[in-house]
Amino acid sequence: MELSNCPECYSLFVRTPFKTVCDTCHKKEERHYEAVYSFLKQSRNRTATLVTTAEETGVSEDLILKFIRQGKIQLANFPNLGYPCQKCGTLIRENKLCLTCSKDLKTQLFDLEREEERRQKVTEEKATFYTFQPKNK
Repeated sequence: MELSNCPECYSLFVRTPFKTVCDTCHKKEERHYEAVYSFLKQSRNRTATLVTTAEETGVSEDLILKFIRQGKIQLANFPNLGYPCQKCGTLIRENKLCLTCSKDLKTQLFDLEREEERRQKVTEEKATFYTFQPKNK
């Protein structure tokens, strides 16, 4: 727990891992969540996109994304909802990166490991060993 300013209204509150806004803003968020959930649970709206849901409910896309990240809205039930990839912004439904960015990151890590191995091998090959030979008296 830590004392923090609410990111919405800047009032002081005690922040916890599960409470990221003050009580007043939390209640407001809960009302917004109820509006979004009520909209999405109607069978005709189950295929709504993020933009459509935001327009129809008056709730910001960012707040809807927060509900998705918190697990309040399960994407398995809503095939056209998603959240942006943390690297390129493409809408995704699982993990933090889209497949393209994930593959790109894995390739970069693989290349980095190969380069590190090459440098290690070069360093080992350049090692010089000296022996001590005492002078004869």
